[in-house]
Amino acid sequence: MGNKLNRPIRVLIAKVGLDGHDRGAKVIATALRDAGMEVIYTGLRQTPEMVVQTALQEDVDAIGVSILSGAHNTVFPRILTLMKEKGMDDVLLTGGGIIPDGDVDALNNFGVAQLFPPGTNTGDIASYIENWVATHRAES
Repeated sequence: MGNKLNRPIRVLIAKVGLDGHDRGAKVIATALRDAGMEVIYTGLRQTPEMVVQTALQEDVDAIGVSILSGAHNTVFPRILTLMKEKGMDDVLLTGGGIIPDGDVDALNNFGVAQLFPPGTNTGDIASYIENWVATHRAES
């Protein structure tokens, strides 16, 4: 992987599974791009394997998964497991959508980073990613 210290933050925005509603993902992608990040949007109906492979190929700092289908308890752990298998310990896994609070806590305990519900200020999401990446780039 290249030198990440002097380049813009790269974020992969993904829609996994059969969830066909991508307005929120596109809003987030645009907001992160407006915040100065390079954004790669996967489009609809990705598998966890496709997301992780694209993240590797694009050398991203963060993966953001938008999920409204109710499959969050399957999708996030699968992506995180694949990331660990590929040695992607320096890549943030975050996301948002319709996720009950109890499930958010369980996913956070599993290792998924902060998850953002609908209506979250996009500036807060951008700041969270910027702060996480700044901390983790400094450690590498």
